[in-house]
Amino acid sequence: MITISQAQLIRGSKTLLNDASMTLYPGHKVGLVGANGTGKSSLLALIMGKLQLDMGEIQVPSQWQIATVAQETPALDVSALEYVLDGDREFRQLEQQLAQAEADNDGHKIADLHGKLDAVGGYSIRARAGMLLAGLGFSEEKQNNPVRSFSGGWRMRLNLAQALLCRSDLLLLDEPTNHLDLDTMFWLESWLKSYQGTLVLISHDRDFIDGVVGEIIHVENQQLNYYKGNYSAFERIRAERMEQQQIAFERQQRERAHMQSFVDRFRYKASKARQAQSRLKALEKMAELMPAKADSEFHMEFLEPHALPNPLVAMEKVAVGYGDVTILNSVHLNLVPGARIGLLGRNGAGKSTLIKLLAGELQAQRGKYEPNPGLKIGYFAQHQIEYLRLDDTPLMHLQRLAPDTREQELRDFLGGFGFHGDMALAPVRPFSGGEKARLVLALLVWQRPNLLLLDEPTNHLDLDMRHALTVALQGFEGAMVIVSHDRHLLRLTCDDYYLVDNGDVESFNGDLDDYHQWLLDAAKAAKATPVSSDDSKPQQDKKQQKRLEAELRQKLSPLKKQQAKFETQQQKFTDRLAELEEKLADTSLYEAQNKATLTEILNERTTLQQQLEESELQWLDLQEQIDNIEQQADIS
Repeated sequence: MITISQAQLIRGSKTLLNDASMTLYPGHKVGLVGANGTGKSSLLALIMGKLQLDMGEIQVPSQWQIATVAQETPALDVSALEYVLDGDREFRQLEQQLAQAEADNDGHKIADLHGKLDAVGGYSIRARAGMLLAGLGFSEEKQNNPVRSFSGGWRMRLNLAQALLCRSDLLLLDEPTNHLDLDTMFWLESWLKSYQGTLVLISHDRDFIDGVVGEIIHVENQQLNYYKGNYSAFERIRAERMEQQQIAFERQQRERAHMQSFVDRFRYKASKARQAQSRLKALEKMAELMPAKADSEFHMEFLEPHALPNPLVAMEKVAVGYGDVTILNSVHLNLVPGARIGLLGRNGAGKSTLIKLLAGELQAQRGKYEPNPGLKIGYFAQHQIEYLRLDDTPLMHLQRLAPDTREQELRDFLGGFGFHGDMALAPVRPFSGGEKARLVLALLVWQRPNLLLLDEPTNHLDLDMRHALTVALQGFEGAMVIVSHDRHLLRLTCDDYYLVDNGDVESFNGDLDDYHQWLLDAAKAAKATPVSSDDSKPQQDKKQQKRLEAELRQKLSPLKKQQAKFETQQQKFTDRLAELEEKLADTSLYEAQNKATLTEILNERTTLQQQLEESELQWLDLQEQIDNIEQQADIS
């Protein structure tokens, strides 16, 4: 088991842990939760041996194999499948040794190595790697594509597959669902449930945590607080403890006030001096209880739209796609005030395409598409972050929308989204992805939309902000269309689900559990359907085939050229970040005389991380366009 005793951990000038203790037992699945900045990721680094305690003791069994997700993925030419196999270093070493033994014609060594390969599951490893990749959304064709051809989000999936493939006693996962869609979330949850080792999971998706873990470690007030049960049980137990804590705090405050009053009255009176001194000592020894408080600093509320025309949007037999390529064939959908629609469908089916049509980023190729003149759209997508002015402050962004509103009113509003004090007056550039997403949401809320279009709004948002968004959406009076992998958000905010599949958009009569079953049934049906041989297909004219291939290359060429520029940019960012991490590993950097240098390095790292994230989001948007074009070419 893993034990941490009386631990103190200091990073820079901030104390993350102080006299903290915890125990992790073999085979247990633990969720690590707490506000941003409390030290959850640092705790994982501590367990991995990348950080050292300033005081106290940590014990991790030396024989345990630890698996974790790599944060960087080089732009390699090896296939996705081979890259995942590289994650099992022991298998790769045995494979190389076997190749050498066969070259040396050493029969005894060959037999010995075959036995070792069998012991580590080497004969089934490629099949297992293929199953992992398929579960994470990689088709058989994509499994053979080079790593460099994938976006940042898909490369993180490859790193996740590497970690899952490894035979491990301890699996450490830090936000593994950030780059996943709902389909792969279901698959990963099922895989982790069957994992036999010890699991420590950090996630901002409460349904995912609920489905996987049986224990919670809450990092709060520099302590590691243990709770039995999943996240829902943790919330219930913690609420009860907070209520008890508040009662104890109020009682102590009354006792302290009474004792202090006695001391103030009688400490200089000879006959009462001893009693007063006794109470003063008792006051000094009394442990200081903290008042109970809710963690969340966020409060958001959608203001009533200025108008709610009916319908907001009318669609009949609408087709939409990219250029000449059609993704959705015949959409019938009327959006009315109060509609709360969640879009379901596999990756690449066209959910984001429909959102972009409603947002006005795509035009209908045919059919009747009629937005009401009174329509006012609030659109949130990851690429919306790109339109923030990085050298402007949150207040300046809001002042452009409301030039006649008092500054204090604007600052009070921004405070509900976590932009308090100086942060409301700070440039946006060094903000994290989550902070930028919160600002985009704040600007969206201020504009009083009557139609909300939300494409993965919870990416980068922590549990508290997700809760605030969920509560706000429940009170929204207009229409809402949402794509999200956060099942808790979908369950609490959507009244209807629509399934996007095979170019169609149809009402889905069921809940998210039914959708999960639909995915399982569809996967079984796909396996059961025999693949028709090429001989059964009509012979296609070769000239026609070459013409179609040339047209496809012409469509994809400008998009891939843009992607290549982003890849070069991302490699530069990654290389520089690696250099900075090496500098940060130098313990002398944290000495008082090097504070200025440390601050400069940390600021540069934050800026580079944000630039890398923005570049990857742009790359991903291009990849979505490429995938849609290629998918349509395959269909035709």
